Amino acid sequence: MTGVLVIEDDDRIRLSLVLALEDEGYAARGAATAEEGLRTQRAEPADTVLVDLMLPGVDGFECIREIRRSDDVPIVVVSARDDTHDIVAALEAGADDYLVKPVAIKELTARLRALRRRARAAAGVTTTVPTLVFGDLEIRPDGGEVRLGGAPVAVTRTEFRLLCELAQHPGRVLSRQQLLDRVWGYTVGDERLVDVHVGRLRQKIERDTAAPRHLVTVRGLGYKLQR
Repeated sequence: MTGVLVIEDDDRIRLSLVLALEDEGYAARGAATAEEGLRTQRAEPADTVLVDLMLPGVDGFECIREIRRSDDVPIVVVSARDDTHDIVAALEAGADDYLVKPVAIKELTARLRALRRRARAAAGVTTTVPTLVFGDLEIRPDGGEVRLGGAPVAVTRTEFRLLCELAQHPGRVLSRQQLLDRVWGYTVGDERLVDVHVGRLRQKIERDTAAPRHLVTVRGLGYKLQR
């Protein structure tokens, strides 16, 4: 069974998530604090970790950063905070996804399945795509590298997948829903995930984020990567 660790300080919510996940066939465990969750994950690593942001002591953001220092496990934030700034901060810390409470268990398990599919695909697929060049921007799918003006650019796994998806369709507009489906594996999801990742990518690959040359918004339609 797939193991899920739920780090949530609210006893009622933590227990309800653990029981609901067990009903869906997961091996779920709970932790009331970040410290307890980190100890649990080190001792018995789960396949996926759910993290609340408003934890006592060490907060959810630092909890995510600490997990990421040594673990590539998929992390999903489950929080009542739905401000875009919090979403950006959580993704920047290393989270893979963000769900706002209250969470429907069917939506949550669909996200968990998509995350596991992506993890298995990343581990089992050898690509043969050549280097993709967009002016001074180079994307190397085989090596998992991005370079701007010859210098390496540090991107997250999700940012890299998003960039590769757009690069493999140069000049073609992809809608937010298409990107959610192809990059995240979600048939339904919060389109802010796409917007946040696009914004972060622009900060890394554009000389001027106010007038992007490569990663362009097509109003009302979506995004495209152009040479």
